Amino acid sequence: MSVKGKRVGFIGGGNMGEALVRGLIGANVVPADLIAATDVRTERTRELTKQYGIAAHGDNARCVREADVVILAVKPQVMGDVVREIAPAVTARHLLISIAAGVATATIRAALGKDARIIRVMPNTPALVLHGATAIARGRGLERDDLATAEEIFGAVGRVVILDEDLMDAVTGLSGSGPAYVAIVIESLADGGVKMGLDRATAMTLATQTVLGSAHLLAETGMHPGALKDMVSSPGGTTIAGISALEEGGLRTTFIRAVERATQRSRELGRGPA
Repeated sequence: MSVKGKRVGFIGGGNMGEALVRGLIGANVVPADLIAATDVRTERTRELTKQYGIAAHGDNARCVREADVVILAVKPQVMGDVVREIAPAVTARHLLISIAAGVATATIRAALGKDARIIRVMPNTPALVLHGATAIARGRGLERDDLATAEEIFGAVGRVVILDEDLMDAVTGLSGSGPAYVAIVIESLADGGVKMGLDRATAMTLATQTVLGSAHLLAETGMHPGALKDMVSSPGGTTIAGISALEEGGLRTTFIRAVERATQRSRELGRGPA
């Protein structure tokens, strides 16, 4: 099953939903006239209609009935209520794709009260500029091409990996939360530049482009990060002096702990309120 020629419904029209709409239309994967969306804010769906030419619905169940592929783009805390609302409209024809952090496919299936084809996906916010990192979980009860359909959708907004569902909380802790970690790195580098006399705008430009360029270099060459570090670090030079300060501050351990703690929080969200 390819998504081409299929009708795609978005339950939730927030930032990630919009990123996917833009990516699908921009990559000529799904035309605007085959996309519909709902949102709790009617003004939001009007904005999406005006900007992208998609249909807007005020009724979640109707959006599902008129779609072949349904993207569940709502917050984890309301997923159960939304799924119970749309359950009467869900049939064997539908492929449901959830992007809610920490919500297992088993939880969604239980809220539906019946079996269904469900894929759990964890995208991240760089999808807004078509440079996202998305993990797609293998699941039970899927048709042969369902994973390929999800890969096609999320490949329109960045790079995709396919994993077992028990690794999705770790994905949330790494790439799902990772843009915030990187933002702190960029801000901190810029602060260092300002401390050393650069104006704020120049420092931000240099910090942002340095992180962007380094990421591109690693992605495009397949170089190990340690090799890039060694390439820049000359004996007794400036870079190794800076790296020494990072090691004194426990930077590696702090990042590892950040991913670990975010992963644990994703698991807690999946278990629901205590």
